[in-house]
Amino acid sequence: MLKLKVEDLARIQENTRKSTSLRHGPGKVKITIHMGTCGIAAGARNIMDALLNVIEEKNIHGVLVSSSGCAGLCSMEPMATVELAGKAPVKYVNLTEKKIAEIVDKHVLEGKLVKNHALASGCEQTHM
Repeated sequence: MLKLKVEDLARIQENTRKSTSLRHGPGKVKITIHMGTCGIAAGARNIMDALLNVIEEKNIHGVLVSSSGCAGLCSMEPMATVELAGKAPVKYVNLTEKKIAEIVDKHVLEGKLVKNHALASGCEQTHM
């Protein structure tokens, strides 16, 4: 496995910023990919890429995609938090590209919790 350098992390951060800058603004859904060092090591970059690809391929609007640091559950990375307006946030764990696509289809588009990938719901709702 390749070791990341500070320059690699800066490039990843800039690429993520560019990708997510198109997603800023009012939205009905916010998806946060946890991209602390542990998350990146576990594959969070692939999850972010897969998420952005699904959103683009399905031409989904009203989704704010962001990144954050470590959520404190390193053994469960990669992780994402999905917040639908007016509902409690849901933290999804041990993600793969296939799982994030399923979460977009079921939770984001249909409003149905994907229980087999969810760790918890509630506690950290933001005001959108």
